[in-house]
Amino acid sequence: MATLETSVLGIKFENPFLLASAPPTASVQSIDKAFESGWGGAVLKTITPDDLEMNETSPRYATLDDNNKIIGFQNIELLSHETLQYWCDGIKYLKEKHPTKVIIASIMAPVDKEEWHNLVNVLNDTPIDAYELNFSCPHGMPEKNIGMAIGTDAEISAMITSWVKEVSKKPVFVKLTPNVTDITIIAEAVEKAGADGLAAINTVQGFMGINIDTLEPKLSIDGNTTYGGCSGKIVKPIGLRCVSQIRQHSALPILGMGGITNWQDAIEYIAVGSDVVQICTEVMLNGYGIIKNLNSGLLNYLEEKGFNSIADIKNKAVDKITTHNSLNKEYRVYPDIDEDVCAVCGKCVKICEESEHNALSKQDKKIVLNNEKCVGCSLCSIVCPKDAISMCEK
Repeated sequence: MATLETSVLGIKFENPFLLASAPPTASVQSIDKAFESGWGGAVLKTITPDDLEMNETSPRYATLDDNNKIIGFQNIELLSHETLQYWCDGIKYLKEKHPTKVIIASIMAPVDKEEWHNLVNVLNDTPIDAYELNFSCPHGMPEKNIGMAIGTDAEISAMITSWVKEVSKKPVFVKLTPNVTDITIIAEAVEKAGADGLAAINTVQGFMGINIDTLEPKLSIDGNTTYGGCSGKIVKPIGLRCVSQIRQHSALPILGMGGITNWQDAIEYIAVGSDVVQICTEVMLNGYGIIKNLNSGLLNYLEEKGFNSIADIKNKAVDKITTHNSLNKEYRVYPDIDEDVCAVCGKCVKICEESEHNALSKQDKKIVLNNEKCVGCSLCSIVCPKDAISMCEK
């Protein structure tokens, strides 16, 4: 029998699905409900010193839609507005009621050693399982020289990590921002400073576009907008890239996240190096109840494949990701056209002609391939509306 149980740094997870630090973990009552629903753990909405000023906007969210389906989500919401005492009391309550659930405290403070020490020293007396250092919020906080302003600077990130490690009694994960040229530089810096694990990624900085009827931003606050954190399906390729890059440079545990909407996405993240995964946007759109399909889907997959646990799939794809220069340039695939399915619409012919190669033509009511011109790029199979083209070795 397969199991969803796993262990990271001695922390036992009953399943690998955690709620990310975000609105779904903004209150003790909400987290209590999530745990009742079956989530393996939660990262609390980021806790800050009580005197850190935060002024929210209205509205705070915007989406990118495709055929009435949300594929991208932008938010400019800030951090927890609850007091440090509220969270201390809440953590104790949640642990007493749900002793098998993992609780990770996301924390953020100004670049001040005493502020970080005070925050950690207070939370040390609660039964949290670990810390997650928020060095990566892409909006609101950078203007205060915290959040992403920390996570884009390797030296400052390392310095604060070392401060936290001086007093922390629990494992310390550092949450990294993708809004950098090379995420591995920051990862290596905090690892050298003593980080026990890494979390990636936080949201990608951007904005969801312009309303072409009004020529105002889609996320309009009295006619204006700002760059915010983008999440949802559109950021999954960025998250996978960042996690795999980190894994190629580090053996530290990774809490993977970014665009995970289903159990299949979770498998991909685990295969490129994640130990467990975090989810936010899909919960905000569809609620805590998605955990049932996440758990059952992943468990069924493990059993069908003959795997005992997620440990059997962890890192399995990492070695398959390499440089362009290292790829086999002799390998070739060519389009195989299923004439029983092909509608001879000619779209593949048009696209091939207009996208460089002109290797396809329509002859005698069928699509014909010119092998000498075909480079095996696979664009024809991508644009075929009938899925009549597959790429095969010949």
